[in-house]
Formats: sequence, structure tokens, C-alpha cells
Amino acid sequence: MLTRKQLDLLDFIDRRLSRDGVPPSFDEMKEALDLRSKSGIHRLITALEERGFIRRLPHRARAIEIVRMPDALADRGGDRLPRPAFAPRVIEGGRPAAPPPRGARPVESGGAEELPLMGRIAAGVPIAAISEVTRHVSVPHSMLSPGEHYALEVRGDSMRDAGINDGDVVVIRETTTADTGDIVVALVDGQEATLKRLRRQGGTIALEAANPAYETKVYREDRVRVQGRLVGLIRTY
Repeated sequence: MLTRKQLDLLDFIDRRLSRDGVPPSFDEMKEALDLRSKSGIHRLITALEERGFIRRLPHRARAIEIVRMPDALADRGGDRLPRPAFAPRVIEGGRPAAPPPRGARPVESGGAEELPLMGRIAAGVPIAAISEVTRHVSVPHSMLSPGEHYALEVRGDSMRDAGINDGDVVVIRETTTADTGDIVVALVDGQEATLKRLRRQGGTIALEAANPAYETKVYREDRVRVQGRLVGLIRTY
């Protein structure tokens, strides 16, 4: 028998996996369940694992697999299990440099898809909206989820603490929706694009940097349009 909070967390993880193929971070779980600290999420995750509803893969961040669903959630419609566990992935080459995002790992060899590289995206202050294809980049199929994708070259260091550095190429899944805590391509006032972590605050949207040198920008909700969510990272040296 699961508690209400355990059911809510399992449902949240299930829906995020179904939508993105990506489990939420502990920060996202904490916000979704309106808890004050991540220690409560750790306890809920441990309880779900002990009861056989989820499985965590060792030595990987955000690698959660749903093993089964309780009847209360499984009856929502359709059998959506099993799903593969997910860990963010990064393609690397050359000598070691700045660390990739936490939980990132090399992508296995296999089929690849050519994605349009749409130019540069600011990981600092917003720059002019990106619309032209400059070239194409090869991205492993394992990095892509259902839907349309494109790539952008990162300019600036405002997302460095999220493991995204100047010169990296980010893989973006096209979407107009995002949850609080997602790293997104945001279009501000229809003309400036930036790569930031999105936080919803009532009728406003905060675009949050991952570098204390940059301040968080807060806009009215109608001034910000989501263009896509981060799903992968390509790094060259």
C-alpha cells in the first residue's frame, strides 16, 4: 500500500518518462510535490524502490526505471511500461576538459541522424532569434526522443554549473511546453532567444542562469515563448 505522496511521486515520474523519455531531477520532484527539501524525495524514492515499483541503476544520476504501477495509476489508460532508464548523454572527443552535465556519459556507437545546426544560442544575455540553418551535425539516435529536433551552438558561460559550456552544441527537442526546472530555448518578446532554466512563478516566468555571475530575469508569461527543451549535448575539444 502506497501513501498519497508516494503515489503522487510515482505518477509524476511516470508522466515525465512518457512525455520526454527522461526522468525528472530531484529538484523537479521536490517542486512538483511541494516539499521543502530533497531529503523527503530521497525517502520517497527509497520507499518506492523497496516496494518494487521503481529501480535505480547504480553509479548513474537520474537513472530511474519504473518496474510496475499500482492499480490506482495503471487504470488511467494504456499500458505504458516498461521503459528504458535514462541518463543524460554527451558526445565527447579529445582531451579531458570541463566536466559534462552531472550523470552524462559517452553515447554508444550506432545509427545517427543529421540535425540542422540553427546557429548560436546565448547562454548569457539573449541574442537575436535564430532561424537560419548554418550546417548539419550528426547525432546518435539514442539521444533523440519522438518528435522534431534541432541543434544549437552555445555562446557564453551562464549555464556552466549545469555542465553546458561556451562552444558546446546542444540538442533541442521542439516543443512549446515545459515544466518548471526544464532547461529550455526561450524566445523573449518574439525576437530574442536564450538558453536558460525555466521557473514559473504565478503569472511570470523566470529564466534562471546556472552561474552566480548572471542574474535571473523575470518576465510576464505572455512575453516568453518556449521553443524547445534540452535533450542532449555534444562537446568537441
